[in-house]
Amino acid sequence: MTTTQPKRKRSFLKGIQAFFKANLIAGLLFLTPLVATFFFLRMLIQWMDRILLVIPQGYRPEDVLPFPIPGLGLIIIVLLLLITGMLVRNYLGRRLVAMWNYIIAHIPLVNKFYVSVQQLVETVANGGTKDFKRVVLVEFPRTGVYSLAYVTGVAVGELQEKTHKKVINLYVPTTPNPTSGYYLIVDENEVIELDMSVEDSFKLLISGGIINPDNGKNHSKNLKGRRARN
Repeated sequence: MTTTQPKRKRSFLKGIQAFFKANLIAGLLFLTPLVATFFFLRMLIQWMDRILLVIPQGYRPEDVLPFPIPGLGLIIIVLLLLITGMLVRNYLGRRLVAMWNYIIAHIPLVNKFYVSVQQLVETVANGGTKDFKRVVLVEFPRTGVYSLAYVTGVAVGELQEKTHKKVINLYVPTTPNPTSGYYLIVDENEVIELDMSVEDSFKLLISGGIINPDNGKNHSKNLKGRRARN
């Protein structure tokens, strides 16, 4: 047996190993988010279908229709939202909504929760991320520890006069729920500007740092490079 035969054998085994590794990783990268999305949508539809349980027994769709309809709860919710939206947008509906808000505002404890949820929904529906001017880093909650923050504007009036500095308004969100957070008034010179977009920063926050926008860009470049080499 010549010395070249073991080398060829090792080269052959390495080629098989590289083949399996490359294709397994490629399949994993493609199928994992696909399967995860499928199961998430399936779970969401099943959860939506539970709304049908509020219908009295005997009047539920499965008792009336000859076959079950997956996602019927979602369809009912969409129709309910459409009908409710049509009702509250007319003159009479607006008066009823104003009366309802007036009643809720005078109920202790309930009014605080109701108003908070209402403001949250309005912010999301109206594209609340547009209120964030830019993304910055700020030392919070202590020196040496940095947090992502959003500049929501420049502080005015008494805030500027008493600090004798150009201070800005910051919103520091929490993870993984960025709808709650802290309002800070900080000297503009004490923040670090980032080139990151608001959308990319939300991905970073919600994932707890797992989804890094820079990694995503580099991953796309690597994939393009691999395709070009192939």
